[in-house]
Amino acid sequence: MWQLNKQQSGPFYSQLITLIEAKIASGELLPGEKLPPERKLAKELDVNRSTVARAFDELKARGILVAVQGSGTHVNEEKWGVAAVQTNWRHYVQKGAFNHEIPYIRKMAEVSTEADVIDLATGELPLELAPSLSMPEMSWQTFLQEENENELLGYMPLRKTIRDELKEEQELVVKTEQILVTSGAQQALFLITQCLLAPFDAIAIEAPSYFYSLSLFQSAGLRIFALPMDEEGVKTEELKQLYHKHRIKMVFVNPTFQNPTGRVMSEARRLEFVKTCSVLHIPIVEDDPFGPLTYKSGQPITPLKKLDEENVLYIGSLSKVLGSTTRIGFLVGPVAVVRRLAAARQEMDFGLSIFPQVLANQVLSRKAYKTHIQNLHVILMERAKTLTDALTTYAPEILFEKPVGGFHLWVELPLETIQKSDFDALLREKLLVMPGYLFGVKENKLRLSFAQINQDTAVAAAKILQAFYEGLRK
Repeated sequence: MWQLNKQQSGPFYSQLITLIEAKIASGELLPGEKLPPERKLAKELDVNRSTVARAFDELKARGILVAVQGSGTHVNEEKWGVAAVQTNWRHYVQKGAFNHEIPYIRKMAEVSTEADVIDLATGELPLELAPSLSMPEMSWQTFLQEENENELLGYMPLRKTIRDELKEEQELVVKTEQILVTSGAQQALFLITQCLLAPFDAIAIEAPSYFYSLSLFQSAGLRIFALPMDEEGVKTEELKQLYHKHRIKMVFVNPTFQNPTGRVMSEARRLEFVKTCSVLHIPIVEDDPFGPLTYKSGQPITPLKKLDEENVLYIGSLSKVLGSTTRIGFLVGPVAVVRRLAAARQEMDFGLSIFPQVLANQVLSRKAYKTHIQNLHVILMERAKTLTDALTTYAPEILFEKPVGGFHLWVELPLETIQKSDFDALLREKLLVMPGYLFGVKENKLRLSFAQINQDTAVAAAKILQAFYEGLRK
């Protein structure tokens, strides 16, 4: 909805500029999205066409909007994450990097508190799947003594355990001095964007990706360019083009059980991608929260880090296997880089508390942890099948990619386009999903998370989705 406050002081074109910036910041206007024609928008706002033209011209001059020949005015596709440069104090509250609330997410949070909600949006391990492990019997004095082993890079026993886990499960050989313990994977991403990149640096992020829903890239003022992917993973030729056009400084990928698609980058594409980045001197950030959650036994999936130890920063997380309250992640990289990030983290928050690190190390060191992971494989595979069977039976026209690991099912509604507001109909039916536009792609895709599903909710969700699709098709 387009509306100006006619009672507010100041020129209308300035108000319109602020309105457009706010819509971009909140996600109401996405990169590449077309704005209404000047004449139509002027009529809707009850202002002169010259007012709209002036606002558009200023935003074009700043690179926020672009004119596309024969197609009108669009939001610049290169403006993912770039916060508008503002020196006017009255805008600061609205322009804060971590204050951009997406309307759909706000509505979904409101619905989630109601009874009988079917939650296929939350991408976290439910409580009943968290490991049933008892707390270690440790005195307060013991905890204080363990603090002596809490170094700049984190608790040494935990770093040794992570090192051993990576070697055993991923066949990835690293040293403890290459491992930085973090308070979750997002802290690792935050440290990378704040310490290794500068405002207006160009980065490439695979599309679709959950990275597009994170405000931390915006807080760093980075220019984000979508890197298309197919069934085998990111397209390396597209990366070459982006690099030569925009001088990409870093690329962010989630190659194993990718969020939201659930895809696994093929071995051949991994080799090709790593080689391309090495030749172009583009560092890779490999986010691997779902690595342990494969449904198939046999040869482990090769991390990108194993293929190029020097050029890849590897991020892992324990929250997907131990539960969302386990705010422990880790980053593996060259010693100099890891120490730089650790020093920066120390300045920001004085290091990481010893308590979650000691507890995480206790859990990972027990034989029961291996059993927990094996049980997770079986349960998640069963729940994935429960959802796909329900869709096949009750929503046969809806397309999906069968998952082989992780939590997510990537679904396509065979329609040309869907308006963002159309997804409100699902909220009214108390079905929570994640629309594709939140991940940087067209609106006819959506992500369904099946970690919390059962037979009844799967069938109910499939019937709601089929009715939703039939309603849009009419």
